[in-house]
Amino acid sequence: MDRIRKKRRIHFNAAEIIAIGFAAVIFIGAILLVLPFASKSGVSVGFVDALFTAASAVAVTGLVVVDTATHWSTFGQVVILMLIQIGGLGFITMGTLFALLLGRKITFGRRVIMKEAMNKITANGVVRLAKSILILTFIVEGIGAVILSSRFIPIYGLGKGIWFSVFHSISAFCNAGFDLIGNFQSLTPFVQDPIIVLTVALLVIVGGLGFVVIFELLEKKNLKRLSLHSKITLSLTAFLLVFGFIVVMALEFNNPDTMGNLSFGGKLLSGFFHSVTPRTAGFNTLPMNQLMMGTIVITILFMFIGAGSAGTAGGVKITTVGVIIATIVSTLKGRKETESFKRKIPRGLVNKALAILSIAAMWVIMVTFILSITENADFMTILFEVVSAFGTVGLSLGITTQLSTIGRIVLTITMFVGRIGPLTLFMALAQRHQMPTNLAYPDEEIMIG
Repeated sequence: MDRIRKKRRIHFNAAEIIAIGFAAVIFIGAILLVLPFASKSGVSVGFVDALFTAASAVAVTGLVVVDTATHWSTFGQVVILMLIQIGGLGFITMGTLFALLLGRKITFGRRVIMKEAMNKITANGVVRLAKSILILTFIVEGIGAVILSSRFIPIYGLGKGIWFSVFHSISAFCNAGFDLIGNFQSLTPFVQDPIIVLTVALLVIVGGLGFVVIFELLEKKNLKRLSLHSKITLSLTAFLLVFGFIVVMALEFNNPDTMGNLSFGGKLLSGFFHSVTPRTAGFNTLPMNQLMMGTIVITILFMFIGAGSAGTAGGVKITTVGVIIATIVSTLKGRKETESFKRKIPRGLVNKALAILSIAAMWVIMVTFILSITENADFMTILFEVVSAFGTVGLSLGITTQLSTIGRIVLTITMFVGRIGPLTLFMALAQRHQMPTNLAYPDEEIMIG
């Protein structure tokens, strides 16, 4: 009998455990948020909206169907903040924290799962890395909260000011984009406040670089000695920040509905901030629905790209795009192998990057098609919302609260897929039914291009 039970026992691979774990956290968060006392009115928000909010928090997205400040009670806001922290660090890392606090041993199986969750090549050193991630996170979030408190406390008072500082510091570092300013304003009232704008922007950048890059910068302190991963991440991050700043400044500088009436310093701050936040942060200091069409297009591109791997950001990841760019350049130069920074990138990694980009594009197209049927909005507004959900960004042109029930459910799934990673999710499903094979097929050329 025991043998039969052992045979029937289901074994989950690492990708499945990550997907199931995130889904479980979202479901628990939804149950807590659907409680009547989670809302200030004492009336339950309903399960669909609670599920949407929980998914948005765990996926560190920031899309909201009800205003975070005015709708949720203190209990509801605390639940959302906890979900953001778990989602930003990953439930595996948070689970490791509790295991360490309880003095439990981290088994090899858990280390393998941690390796997958952290995007590491091997399981060596994952526990040490998890400890370092937790320490770094709490230090950076603490520093951010202290700096923000210098502005929020004078404005909102001691208690509320401290709560605002902690909430926005965690939300910024985790690239979540949730805010407590109220009435769906995000950070627009502080568009010309350098302390708040720059602090939030720096927290977003640090969280979006990825923990591997941050630790390499702290340890090696020499750009030439960095790994190829860190070099690609830093170089493309710098390029996108500069490129985004130039584009936004050029398009919005004289727009009376956005930057036109700001001081020159305010324009510089808002231009820089908008080059940072579309790459998965979700805060905004400019009214999104008043942006020029060119700015909206470049924002969609930035949201789709995202930021660094093994961090708190979403999108297809900047390293994925970097590998594809390197492949294109190498092909144009007539090289058989993909090269970058005088290093050869393995063919398997190139194939993985192409798969991620292709699956992501197909998912965005499919969801955009569905919402174009279910929602009463123009194509660009729907596409913006879908890419924002998939890239776990949280920016919106204003249709989130108007979504139908079907639209909310579809975007909830999209945020989940975006946070897990489309390749990880589909591999979890595909590998369950994959049959082992040692077959090797012959090569055959086809015509392309």
